[in-house]
Amino acid sequence: MLQRMQTIWLLLAAVCGFLTFRFSFFSGNKAADQGKTFQYLTASSGMILMVLTVAIICVVCISIFLYKNRKLQMRLVLVALFASLINIYLYFNETKNFVEGSYNLSAVITIAIPVLLFLALRGIYKDQKLVKSADRLR
Repeated sequence: MLQRMQTIWLLLAAVCGFLTFRFSFFSGNKAADQGKTFQYLTASSGMILMVLTVAIICVVCISIFLYKNRKLQMRLVLVALFASLINIYLYFNETKNFVEGSYNLSAVITIAIPVLLFLALRGIYKDQKLVKSADRLR
């Protein structure tokens, strides 16, 4: 149901998840056998990052269509929120492998995912509260 604001937040979170595969979080030199090599840290840089990012995207996309079952939708978004926070921790942990480098402006995309999921969670909670109050009036 696209007229609900939390659906827009969830859709934006999914788009940001897809963008993390293209845009880098961190760029710099990694120590290698022959010297230093310049690399970008994206969602596809490591297996754990890639699997966790794909899982977050899948959960968010599934939860968009669960607008009739708000309890399950709320649980799935909460799981995706915690997974995205773990994902950010893994990104920061992965930056320790670089000898020198800097955070990119596109790192905001990765940090925006939990913010958008929190806004969606808030909207789902408000909908649940509104439905409960309407049921009391009947």
